[in-house]
Amino acid sequence: MDKLDDYRLRLGGRDYVPIMVGGMGVDISTGDLALAAARLGGIGHISDAMLPTVADRLHRTGFVARKLKRYKANVESTDKSSVHFDLEDLASATRLLVESVMGRKRGDGAVFINCMEKLTMNNPSPTLGTRLRSAMDAGIDGITLSAGLHLGSFALIEDHPRFRDVMLGIIVSSARALKLFLKKSARTGRLPDYVVVEGPLAGGHLGFGMDWAEYDLGTIVGEVQALLRAEGLDIPIIPAGGIFSGDDAVAMMRAGAAAVQVATRFTISRECGLPDDVKQAYLDAREEDIVVNGISPTGYPMRMLRQSPAIGSGIRPNCEAYGYLLDREGHCAYIDAWEAAKAVAGDGPIAIHDKTCLCSHMRRYKVWTCGQMAWRLKETTRRAADGAWILPTAEEVFDAYRHGREAGATPVRRCASDVALAAGDVA
Repeated sequence: MDKLDDYRLRLGGRDYVPIMVGGMGVDISTGDLALAAARLGGIGHISDAMLPTVADRLHRTGFVARKLKRYKANVESTDKSSVHFDLEDLASATRLLVESVMGRKRGDGAVFINCMEKLTMNNPSPTLGTRLRSAMDAGIDGITLSAGLHLGSFALIEDHPRFRDVMLGIIVSSARALKLFLKKSARTGRLPDYVVVEGPLAGGHLGFGMDWAEYDLGTIVGEVQALLRAEGLDIPIIPAGGIFSGDDAVAMMRAGAAAVQVATRFTISRECGLPDDVKQAYLDAREEDIVVNGISPTGYPMRMLRQSPAIGSGIRPNCEAYGYLLDREGHCAYIDAWEAAKAVAGDGPIAIHDKTCLCSHMRRYKVWTCGQMAWRLKETTRRAADGAWILPTAEEVFDAYRHGREAGATPVRRCASDVALAAGDVA
């Protein structure tokens, strides 16, 4: 029986172990996690979500404090149209984070960065262009475009000296989205080096509506394959979302995938940026604890644990310090929700359930996003004598995919209630 390690991803003239670790922000996919994947011959992602905030935490810079000081007089106003990021600070934060990771890279793998179009930052194109170009300046191996159609993203960097050198890919959830991207990017004379096809069981923001359960990753992959064949294009396809085991990954490879992108299994790894108590919460989660809701101000549905502290929080918007989701008019849906709730609550406590301040809560690791299979994480480890779950290393998780489901940590014995829940597993 074949294993994932029997296959190789051919990308940019090099061969990789066909495992791509997804880019989870805000510094959940840490540099250490990405570097572990690269050392083992695969591809690891860091994320460029809220990099000024991440830089402050990791390198004791003052990007957030400077921005807040600049716009402090605007804190009580609901009009955030004047609140902008300093592009030099944004470029510096990006270069600092990327250089700090790339300078430590070892092994035959690669480190990519995940760049979300939905981080509009009250200045969409200039801020996205700054993020992309600064990552390239800092020596990143590849860039994965995510959370949006990215119809103009290639044009933002086509004059960069590394435009045809760095690996460039895009995440799509439909063949139609890929077709639009290819059409709009055609004038740059540059095709994506790979396409990540993210299905409905993925974690975090989804490229589907609330009817996500009506879609199937295998079907979408087949439609993308058919599109590329019709266009005469040979671009590696990398499925993502719900690929929980080495067997799942091998099934995708047999169906023509070039690699798989995985993330949920790595959320409980020691190298992951989530606090250990949050990792324990992930391991304690049951299937019914995983929900898809509409609380993200981006308008995308988002999958998370229902115990997430961000749900129902009425924290005041802090756009002067953060403001990563402000659109080009300086608007965020959470501001509207907060103002409406404040008017009703008066001097009382504010609780908002239909939206959340994603910037503030992601910074504090209170948005517990996860893949649909997160409830099965307990199958991949065991409890210590004190009752806490033993956290695996990233290498153990990587090798579990690479060599088969029995590699790495020892599975736990499943109780009767878990067996009963398994009857309702999502395929």
